[in-house]
Amino acid sequence: MPVARPESSDSRTRIIAHVDLDCFYVQVEQRKQPELRGLPTAVVQYNEWKGGALIAVSYEARKLGVSRHMRGDDAKEVCPQIHLVQVPVARGKADLNTYRNAGSEVVSILARKGRCERASIDEVYLDLTDSAEAMLRETPPESLESINEEARKSHILGLKSEDANDAQENVSKWLCRSDVNHQDKLLACGALIVAELRMEVLKETQFTCSAGVAHNKMLAKLVSGMNKPAQQTVVPSSSVKRLLESLPIKKMKHLGGKLGTSLQTDLGVNTVGDLLKFSEEKLQERFGINTGTWLWNIARGINGEEVQGRLLPKSHGAGKSFPGPRALKTIASVQHWLNQLCDELNERICFDLDQNKRIANTFTVYASAFKSCDSESYKKFPSKSCPLRYGTTKIQEDAFSLFQAGLREYIGSPGVKGWGITSLSVSASKIVALPSGTGSITKYFHGQYTSPSSKETQDSFVKKTMPLSLLGSESYSELEPTDQLQPDNNVPCLGIPWKEQDSSCSPTVQTRDGSGKGASPPLPSGSGCCTLVNQTDSASRVDSTMPTLERHKRKIKPSDKGTILKFLKSNNLSCPTPNQENVEMVIGSEPPSCSSLEENQVELPRRSLAESRTDDGSYNLDQNGQRAWNYKIDEIDHSIVDELPSEIQDEIRVWLQARQQPSMVKRPVDPTISKTNRNTAGDKAGKPYPA
Repeated sequence: MPVARPESSDSRTRIIAHVDLDCFYVQVEQRKQPELRGLPTAVVQYNEWKGGALIAVSYEARKLGVSRHMRGDDAKEVCPQIHLVQVPVARGKADLNTYRNAGSEVVSILARKGRCERASIDEVYLDLTDSAEAMLRETPPESLESINEEARKSHILGLKSEDANDAQENVSKWLCRSDVNHQDKLLACGALIVAELRMEVLKETQFTCSAGVAHNKMLAKLVSGMNKPAQQTVVPSSSVKRLLESLPIKKMKHLGGKLGTSLQTDLGVNTVGDLLKFSEEKLQERFGINTGTWLWNIARGINGEEVQGRLLPKSHGAGKSFPGPRALKTIASVQHWLNQLCDELNERICFDLDQNKRIANTFTVYASAFKSCDSESYKKFPSKSCPLRYGTTKIQEDAFSLFQAGLREYIGSPGVKGWGITSLSVSASKIVALPSGTGSITKYFHGQYTSPSSKETQDSFVKKTMPLSLLGSESYSELEPTDQLQPDNNVPCLGIPWKEQDSSCSPTVQTRDGSGKGASPPLPSGSGCCTLVNQTDSASRVDSTMPTLERHKRKIKPSDKGTILKFLKSNNLSCPTPNQENVEMVIGSEPPSCSSLEENQVELPRRSLAESRTDDGSYNLDQNGQRAWNYKIDEIDHSIVDELPSEIQDEIRVWLQARQQPSMVKRPVDPTISKTNRNTAGDKAGKPYPA
């Protein structure tokens, strides 16, 4: 449902633009094949049924009767000379990466002048308020000797002209007025800035775009497509009422579905202007407080929604439709396509991680389905979510498990047959930024991580990056126990350092001299380029090496860093469970007793080598005879030591030198001495006998 956002005190003076690329997919193909410019062209997503579906049609082809609702064969019948260009195919489905990258080129240009929000692959919102204010202070429009032609071709709502030449002259006068309020002066500056940006886009990318310029996002979006292609429309405050009073209710965002239909059938509202007949209380009574207020606002052109300042997508997704006879009716066929979609999704999230240092947290599977004997035609296939595990193989496993859970819920009983899947899609969402730069284990322990934004506290970043619990009624809770997160193991693995230029996305350990060394083994075969240690697989390791969230908030005083014991005592590292095996721990981070630290504060044992040495060559650091933590000297990665504070490094190196096993010469065994006596004699002499 739409959200009613009140206007801020300065919202009337905001300058917002909505930029929409013209026939974007066609323009991308025409840039690759310049000979297609000026010719009737369409981009087709090919399949075997009637030549595929058209996803973009050039203006030349539109004039000859071709529309996007046609199939490829239909378009050829209407316009035999049309050029059909097929969308690239990868993994058996359309590959839109070429178009996504082209859209990013445009976004990078538009973002030069203001806060930029990428709304889709080919449309962008811009907040140009600061740029317009600066222009009004430094070079107001009335002081300009001439207005560039692109700005003179603007369409100003409410401004009437006899002919084209007269129109451009009137636009120039409107832009350069000095006897108007501050609001209209800013709007004129915004129109000049948008015209300049559109020319820069054309020069640098060869793409044309249209735009709407207004005081809020809603109005800018409404008018950006009014005068296509390659033109812009400006909405003065005085023209808002005239714009909305005759606008069909279904043309307004959020009113194209059930809400718009309800307005038409229940209240007889056919245009946005018709809403002016109803009070805010009446609309709230009929549609609820929030929706009623929103309807009352839009009828008056009020919209407090702000441009979010987002250059990157909020989520990544991959999907495919299987209409009519192509519906998937077997588990094997569903699994095949899930594998293809997951492979694409993993490639995209790994690229995002490598290029933008962002990590996704939630994985979701969606599907559309039918049953041949469907007594519950209203029932939808439930979407299912779980924490995202990086790597193609892992994502594929989770996708199949989630689909099976959804299918069981959809069909109701195991014996039901005759179902079919008409669409499948997977998505990665809840994407957050990693800390900028290369992190280190030491910084994490000392609470020195900073959030990506200076406005965010360290605690808020930790909360954002915590692995998500399974999501509500639509979450999936039937994964294997080893893949589920424990309730108390929600601390994110923020201590994993990153190698900035490594395209493989593999984590590295940054040494003191700046060189990087691999820190973790690669993922299983087929896992793609990214070898990030993910939340679910590393839950047990994180629990044994990282402080809990509450303890992480505590600061470590400089005086506490003198020795390893003080260092560990100030951090209170959590203790592994009795059945936990192969726990990876940082040197010097021995856990305290498995007893609750709050209940039993006992210092770590300070035992000599002879006291802690076991028969198998490992070292057993226990506490009062309780559960022990074992390690072997040969298994210690010496590169990790370089990540610790210098004062701790020195102490650890002393430990390592002292605990290296001396080369022992076997002595002849006296058969008259029992094994127990030999060990006793060896202890008294200070030299162990071989067992």
